[in-house]
Amino acid sequence: MEKSVFDILKERGYLAQVTDEDAVRDLLAKPGVSFYIGFDPTADSLHVGHFIQMMVMAHMQRAGHRPIVLLGGGTAMVGDPSGRTDMRSMLTREDIVHNVARFRDQMKILLDFDNDRAIMVDNAEWLLDLNYVEFLREIGSCFSVNRMLTADCFKQRMEKGLSFLEFNYMLMQAYDFLVLYRRERCLLELGGDDQWSNILAGIDLVRRKEQTDVYGMTFRLLTTSEGTKMGKTARGALWLDREKTPPFDFYQYWRNIGDPDVENCLKLLTFLPLPEIAGYHFDDERVNEAKKRLAYEVTAIVHGKEAADNARKQAEELFERGGRSDTMPTTQLDAAALPEGKPLLDVLLDAGVIPSKGEGRRLVAQGGLYLNDIAVDDPNRTLSPADFIDGEAIVRKGKKVYHRLLTR
Repeated sequence: MEKSVFDILKERGYLAQVTDEDAVRDLLAKPGVSFYIGFDPTADSLHVGHFIQMMVMAHMQRAGHRPIVLLGGGTAMVGDPSGRTDMRSMLTREDIVHNVARFRDQMKILLDFDNDRAIMVDNAEWLLDLNYVEFLREIGSCFSVNRMLTADCFKQRMEKGLSFLEFNYMLMQAYDFLVLYRRERCLLELGGDDQWSNILAGIDLVRRKEQTDVYGMTFRLLTTSEGTKMGKTARGALWLDREKTPPFDFYQYWRNIGDPDVENCLKLLTFLPLPEIAGYHFDDERVNEAKKRLAYEVTAIVHGKEAADNARKQAEELFERGGRSDTMPTTQLDAAALPEGKPLLDVLLDAGVIPSKGEGRRLVAQGGLYLNDIAVDDPNRTLSPADFIDGEAIVRKGKKVYHRLLTR
């Protein structure tokens, strides 16, 4: 008997909370269920935190269910307070429209939108033109302020202050579920575990307005074994846009994750069968083979097989054969600025090799920063034309992070 997608998600470690496990398992046992996940376009690219939810949608679609990608062109005008200690920066409508367009393209990485197998909608369509008084009468009357204030997404903000703008977010997200139920017969909302309170609010609203049962599931956030969020680099977030995070940097991030996190990431971020994953060794130096496979598979999903092949080849040239690759991350420098010397740490900060000058000084103190294979022992060291051979200088951070500096 073929395994249900609910059991697949559970076995691979995605599930965090489910409103009614037996009912959801029965619901998903037959294909054709419309479900949705919302993505607020607060940046011009999706990042790896979104990727785990895209993987869930792909598993669901492969099982015959119908994803609804809800782009939050309306809710992004307010900003989700979930998981935040302060208020999000206000985005302009123009920024949001631009970001929505970028998200639309990136969603096609994993989902098939042909023949109505998946759809994308933007909640700006129904939220931006709402009559406020009518919305309060129809939707606001269904919510208890006392109950809302017990939600985790609000409790952690009460001490520092929660704006009335953000307080409306839960109502708007709940209204999304009601609209999608009415328009698309959507029966299931999915999201990261930080969305649990908002999902419950939507389920309750649909029940009150339509006298029917709908359901919710949340998924584990992508964290390390120590509980910190994954996907941060010296350049910031680990983006799915190759212009913001080049494929080689993307590949190297997964190649260099901590040993305790490799098995979990293979389960969550690839489609490799669980028996194949179980065949890798995670407790000794052989874990490096699993890391290489993880890096290749995730890069191939996001950027395509050709980009993954190139990244793997480049990594092998750099780290296993002691060579230098023409495709390593590169920064062009103005040669006119070098004769008087430019601080090396300033150059590396601008290039995104280090996140801060403090981190650069720490690397120097620990002997972890090299220029042309020579350890940098002075945090105030400057670059000069003498450091460049045929217009090129190679920086190494630690054992595996290389960056090429070129003069023009």
